[in-house]
Amino acid sequence: MDVDACIESVRQCKYLAENDMRLLCNKLKEILAEESTVVPVQAPVTLCGDIHGQFYDLLKLLEVGGELPGVSYVFMGDFVDRGRYSLETLTLLLLLKVKYPDRITLTRGNHESRNVTRVYGFYDECLAKYQSSKVWEWCCTVFDYLPLAALIDGTVFCVHGGLSPELPSVDSIRTLFRMQELPQSGGPCDLLWSDPEAHVDSWAISPRGGGFLFGYVPTNAFCHNNGVELIVRSHQLVDEGYNYPFADKNLVTLWSAPNYCYRCGNKAAILKIPDNRKAIFESDYRIFLENEVQGDVSSTAGPGSQYFL
Repeated sequence: MDVDACIESVRQCKYLAENDMRLLCNKLKEILAEESTVVPVQAPVTLCGDIHGQFYDLLKLLEVGGELPGVSYVFMGDFVDRGRYSLETLTLLLLLKVKYPDRITLTRGNHESRNVTRVYGFYDECLAKYQSSKVWEWCCTVFDYLPLAALIDGTVFCVHGGLSPELPSVDSIRTLFRMQELPQSGGPCDLLWSDPEAHVDSWAISPRGGGFLFGYVPTNAFCHNNGVELIVRSHQLVDEGYNYPFADKNLVTLWSAPNYCYRCGNKAAILKIPDNRKAIFESDYRIFLENEVQGDVSSTAGPGSQYFL
């Protein structure tokens, strides 16, 4: 397959032929199989939270953050479901991973699973566009190969959901066997489903039905014991695009799908980690998708694009 031609086609919001998707998924398995469960990444790098099939927002994100290979990226899961263009969103990210394997890191989200995508849109989208479930099955196999976390310069820990009482160290996460459908309980599940909660000191049952609510005590312990300065996670819609749930500001929620589900009116944010590891938020950009089925997109900036410290 011609990767450059495929990227150009997908950027026009066109999905690939079935055979090209088969070749792409097979290539991704080869690349991802060589990566650690916790991928080491060097700054400078730009971090991105949930995308959820909002394809035109992904294009805008790459415009705001900078195009590859000039900028290195970590995308922290939930590429699919909810939005109208999960297939094109995922395909573009996979193609970029093939073309620039050392410049883009894709970690798994809780929506990168067979059970969840059957309910929230990706399965139905693949079925409608290909008249079969083959592409969905190939993509789900790629999901099984995705790393569970990334570690930037040994000090910034990136994960989709949060912490687990079973996994007190980064080394304990590295030893996990990940190449399987996401289990409904246990450490890997917790990493992708858990949420921080300011009103919880330690651990509590999550209302999501998977993972835990965790407080400042395990957060501080994880950071102290692993030499981590900042935990960056996504998984939760936050109106301003990012949010610090704890006073110590050693954990931040990052959300990158503006106007989520085309009705929430929220902002989106990306997080840049420069060489000196001082986190800089680039936020306050908003995209309102109008007549998106026809591909007619109008972008409206928020009150002045700004850097947020």
